[in-house]
Amino acid sequence: MKFSVNWLREFVDLPKDSEDIADLLTRAGVETKGIETRGAKIDKVIVSQITASSRHPNADRLTVCEVDDGSGTKRQIVCGATNYKVGDKVPLALPGTKLPNGTEIRKSKLRGVESEGMLCSAIELGLGSDAAGLLILSPAAKVGVPIGDLFPSDTILDVEITPNRGDLLSHFGLAREIAALTGTKLRSTPREAKIPIRKIGVTITSTRECPFFSARRIEKVKVGPSPQWLRSKIESVGIRSINNIVDISNFVMLELGQPTHAFDADKLKGDINVRLARDGEKFLALDGKTYSLKPDNCVVADQERAVGIGGVMGGEETGVTELTRDVLLEAAYFLPSSVRHTARELNLPSDASYRFERGVDPEVVLRASLRATELIQEIAGGTPAKEINVAGKLPANPDDVSLTSEKCDRVVGIAIKPRQVDEILEGFGLKKISAAKVMKWKIPSYRQDLQRDVDLIEEVVRAYGADQIPGVERGRYSASSAADHAHDLESSWRKRLAAAGLNEVRTSKLLPRERFAFSENAVELRNPLSEDAVALRPSLITGLLGVLDRNIRAGADRVAVFEIGRVFEGTNAVEKKRVSILLWGTVGKNQKKEFNFSDLKGAIEMTRSDLSFHRVQSPNFALAVEITRGKQLIGIAGQLSNSVASKLDARGAVFVAEVSLDFPISGLGSRATFREFGKFPAITRDIAMIVPEDLTHEKILEVIVHPKEPLLERVEFFDELVGEEAVRRFGPNKKSLAYRLTYRDRSRTLTSEEVSAVHAKIRERLQRDLGAELRE
Repeated sequence: MKFSVNWLREFVDLPKDSEDIADLLTRAGVETKGIETRGAKIDKVIVSQITASSRHPNADRLTVCEVDDGSGTKRQIVCGATNYKVGDKVPLALPGTKLPNGTEIRKSKLRGVESEGMLCSAIELGLGSDAAGLLILSPAAKVGVPIGDLFPSDTILDVEITPNRGDLLSHFGLAREIAALTGTKLRSTPREAKIPIRKIGVTITSTRECPFFSARRIEKVKVGPSPQWLRSKIESVGIRSINNIVDISNFVMLELGQPTHAFDADKLKGDINVRLARDGEKFLALDGKTYSLKPDNCVVADQERAVGIGGVMGGEETGVTELTRDVLLEAAYFLPSSVRHTARELNLPSDASYRFERGVDPEVVLRASLRATELIQEIAGGTPAKEINVAGKLPANPDDVSLTSEKCDRVVGIAIKPRQVDEILEGFGLKKISAAKVMKWKIPSYRQDLQRDVDLIEEVVRAYGADQIPGVERGRYSASSAADHAHDLESSWRKRLAAAGLNEVRTSKLLPRERFAFSENAVELRNPLSEDAVALRPSLITGLLGVLDRNIRAGADRVAVFEIGRVFEGTNAVEKKRVSILLWGTVGKNQKKEFNFSDLKGAIEMTRSDLSFHRVQSPNFALAVEITRGKQLIGIAGQLSNSVASKLDARGAVFVAEVSLDFPISGLGSRATFREFGKFPAITRDIAMIVPEDLTHEKILEVIVHPKEPLLERVEFFDELVGEEAVRRFGPNKKSLAYRLTYRDRSRTLTSEEVSAVHAKIRERLQRDLGAELRE
């Protein structure tokens, strides 16, 4: 909502700098979104009066106006607006004027007709957003005076009001908040309405939707343009001037937060009845549209038809016009939820509904009626009835709230003196009705949001200043759970596979009717939504094959991806967590080397170093290995068979692996250990051996490193010879493997003799335990 700083100053003393006002409100939880400077202190823009108007001889959409600028000489102005009439007073920019939008006014000819200035709209003067026509000034404005005299400089605050703070939706309400935050007193408050009440002429049938309704008749009003001060105030915050009666209603709403509505009393048929609408009842609103109402919509009606939608908008048939002589002024309290529902259902938001649905102050209803009545008397010359007709009962004040100093200090985190707490709460309008250890506070009618002791503590913090409360570390340690360890494992695998150059993908848990391998045991859905989602995946590999297929079709020359997700096993579709890897194509960009099984095995071993691999037979693999941890089977890896790979149009070998993430995860919490680089030189020796074809790398490595040799630092596998060449050179069922052993002592330089002695022991173990034939 927009607020005029000049208007606010009428109620409370403000800081001189508008930025300080915005900062004060924002720190108290009332965010200020923007600050805008308004006013019309523009040189050579004056008040003028149109004395004659005729059509432009050479342009259908232009007119030629004769205007009086107060100099005694009439000026000729070419104008494109159509919203004026002869006798209207409008702003005139004289030649030499520079408008806020940068336009420079010169004496010139428009379509052959001389123009000695420009008649201005509100947007051209920076006084509003209305660009539809000229800014029509008050008839009381004096011709020839600077426009700045009518529109003094002002600052507009654009404030974001939270839904629970309906009390701030008025200039008085925001001024009251500022007074409480700054510890100052208000200059004035709404006068109490001491008006005789009559409970006739108004009936409330829907008492839930409208607990209270008042109507006051004002006769012999003269409807016309509003005085300049009234227009300036409402237009400064974005409300367009209509006529003096409507502008007064809007002014009171902006000033006090209570919407009111003026009916043309002569157009009403009998007494007022606030009731629920009839199903399908038609209503012509002030916006010119006809709405079809429903039985849960609250309406204000006379004895024949609905004349207003309760809390939302009045009707066009009973609206105030220039012919109106008597008005009926409505001021009521409507149930917020009912107004909100009706406004949303009809898609008919209004300034009134915006306030009613957030809750208006019940005690201001009659005060607003009195304020509007006095202004109508002053401006429109009306004669109000001595009594006001009412029906219903105003809602009761909020319940009292109790608060103890002990809880206030505990929640805030610091000790605030009880006297200071009292001063803050009293500044917000609360009254202390019990001074015992448990203090009881009476809540004002306009603060429906204060319901609990913590709400009062929040008010204390807002006024005391949250920035004045030192921060305190309140973190607590909680022991790691199994879920934490599982998450750590998953994160570790994800980071390491990404570091190995693999891209993570996400595929659907649902499989299509036509799918790739590894989906033979998929659990079918009973009612699939489409042919692309008919079964639950039993393996992540199926989805990765789909990724490979799409990448091949897109022209990719390599695919290295992994996925971590859930699969569904068995007829009961038990959920299991898996990680799956797929490698195909060249190892890197601009490289000819293609992925092989060692690359797949290396990627898996990057995640854990305590895994073992054992050759097995599998129908979907040309080369398959089981992955175990200890004696537990946790996965499978290998090269896809040609029958599976051919369906993908994949040229070259496709390597896949799938590993369970549900195996025991003890030891994950252990910390990594670090040691410094060796200061003394290392000595390397190679061992090449001929061994049986079925002998695994794991068994060879175990013999080399056990028993542990203190001088042996590292063992690396670097060469192998298998296949036909191995058969030709070494005989059937033989292969050649080569390892590089690195020796180092961290306290001295080793001698060749020391290394040779240790190396000889390892060679001897390989011959004795594995039957290896060592190659020299």
